[in-house]
Amino acid sequence: MGRGVSVLVAAIAGGSLLFSAAHQRAAGKEKEAASQDQAVKEVSDALDRHLLDSIIPLEEVQAFISSHIPPMPEVRTVGEWEQYAQRARAQALERAVFRGEAARWRELPTRPVWGDTIAGGPGYRIKKLRYEAVPGLWIPALLYEPTVYKEQKVPVSLAVNGHEPKGKFADYKQIRCINQAKRGMIVLNMEYLGMGELTGPDFDHGRMNQIDLCGTSGVATFYLAMSRGLDILLAHEHADAARVAVQGLSGGGWQTITISAFDTRVTLTNPVAGYSSLQTRVRYGPDLGDSEQNPVDLETVVDYSQMTALLAPRAALLTYNFKDNCCFKADHALPPLVGAAEPIYQLYGKPNHLRTHVNHDPGNHNYGLDNRQQFYGMLKDFFFPSRSDLNATEIPSEKEVKTADELRVGVPADNLNFNSLARKLAAPLPHDSTIPTEPAERPSWLERRRALLRETVHAHTWALAEMAVGAEKVGPWNETDYWLRIGGLWTVPATELAPATPKGNRTVIVLADGGRVKAADEVMRLLKKGERVLAVDLFYFGESKIRLHSDLFAIAVSSVGERPLGIESSQLAAIARWVHKKHGAPPRIVAIGPRSSLIALVAAGLEATAIGEIDLQQPLDTLKDVIKKNMTLEQAPELFCFGLLERFDVPQLFALARLRRFVETGSLDDFRPEGKGPKSKAKRGSKH
Repeated sequence: MGRGVSVLVAAIAGGSLLFSAAHQRAAGKEKEAASQDQAVKEVSDALDRHLLDSIIPLEEVQAFISSHIPPMPEVRTVGEWEQYAQRARAQALERAVFRGEAARWRELPTRPVWGDTIAGGPGYRIKKLRYEAVPGLWIPALLYEPTVYKEQKVPVSLAVNGHEPKGKFADYKQIRCINQAKRGMIVLNMEYLGMGELTGPDFDHGRMNQIDLCGTSGVATFYLAMSRGLDILLAHEHADAARVAVQGLSGGGWQTITISAFDTRVTLTNPVAGYSSLQTRVRYGPDLGDSEQNPVDLETVVDYSQMTALLAPRAALLTYNFKDNCCFKADHALPPLVGAAEPIYQLYGKPNHLRTHVNHDPGNHNYGLDNRQQFYGMLKDFFFPSRSDLNATEIPSEKEVKTADELRVGVPADNLNFNSLARKLAAPLPHDSTIPTEPAERPSWLERRRALLRETVHAHTWALAEMAVGAEKVGPWNETDYWLRIGGLWTVPATELAPATPKGNRTVIVLADGGRVKAADEVMRLLKKGERVLAVDLFYFGESKIRLHSDLFAIAVSSVGERPLGIESSQLAAIARWVHKKHGAPPRIVAIGPRSSLIALVAAGLEATAIGEIDLQQPLDTLKDVIKKNMTLEQAPELFCFGLLERFDVPQLFALARLRRFVETGSLDDFRPEGKGPKSKAKRGSKH
């Protein structure tokens, strides 16, 4: 063989060896990658294993809320009831309606700004006006009044609107106002926040809770809009203060029962398909209602059953619809309310003042002709008993209904809304934000602030009982599934994954905004480091999330005096204490997402010893981001904890656990509602 051929053969042989080695390395990497993918899949499958029937979180939150609802008081005399009623009204307004800055708003005078007067129809005219519910938030309204007064003093009526996009322009509402005016009444047709001329995303009722976060009652905006409407009516020179009516459908029905129960200036009321007892609501999810319908802490004082009884002995017509396709269906909503109120009307000897009507035609969610005529019948009986020319029949008025352009009032371009109002309230918060720098001052500060945090989130020190419900091998790791029974109230599903020989006795508790199944990558990373990992689904997350109307149940939780954030942080603290006791070392917490990060931060602030390091991924930089990003309660209920920003911001919460190490990744800019938007790609940093 020639030299050239020998060299060529050698080169080919060498190249083959190199190719073979490279191929083997590539094959090895592929095999390793496949093995890695398989391991990740097995971990993901383990975290995705269903441990709870989906009905359990629903049943637990129903039982929790129901156990907190105040019962009807046992009274034997009118005197005993009136003592209760006076106390209940005062406490409800103080605890639920006029907290924080709302207490100052309440004392401000009502100053309407009058606009044009336009022709109505035969016998009445329409005056345009606006007035401030709270400083800077204007309510447009229309005043219907007779052109000739048959009496020196005439009845007045507040016509409130529900979740009707047309607002005060809605045909059926105009007809109701016209009919009252033709009967000789003065009627104020006011706008509902978020409807008609106040339509807009910043009036979304789930954004009302931004005001709550600042320690001021968001529901005060609704209440003062109604209360000031009554002020305007009763300031009219022809107003008869003994004949004051309120009526409305759906959200208008809620407004009607609320202002009528707490403001005794109202003497006749007709809520239509607008509310039910909270005991009823928790069993019929669509009844639960928006944030204003279950305001924070209202149910620590009264339920809607008691509020119905608070109408006594005034004239009341409770109207419900037989086939209601929205909410508050007659068969389940009406009987408990009558059962509560009827005995009180009996005490007063005026059982006929409490009346009910169930609409069958059309029977859906409506304030149509049949329901309106029932209301006119009440007006005849209680406001015009001697007027032989009046009856319950509706006066034809369809041709007098006006267009939105004809009735438009207008509000200032800078009219405040829930978000802009919350921004103003948040600007100087939190109060007492100073964090002591002197070591001697730290212990007493920590003690005071920890107690204040516990009070703010309504934290609990719950015991925990665990039950192992499954164990198997997942790749090289041992898996154990648990039901963690917390406080005898909540069942938290948990998946523990651990190496055969864990590194030390430390455990990492992992929680994620998307539930434990969305934490697979983080769990895998920790397992590779030899860590023991416990992935949990706290209240409202993963398997513990209520499948339907979850945000409405969170609202109801706050209404009975609890807080979603308090429940979640108390659950996490209980789990940390259990892990600490079981394994002899305080666990590290890894929280993925702004919601989970806040829960972990609050739990660490509550727990002086049971929680070790905390890894916060995509945390809030400040609670004010909730307002700056204009978030709604539906997105993240625990971020709207009443008064949290008034007392704490993220730096103060960090300071409560200053001796621990914190790791932050990302920010609220990366937050999206569940299932939307990109994941954070921020690099890991540290904060001490």
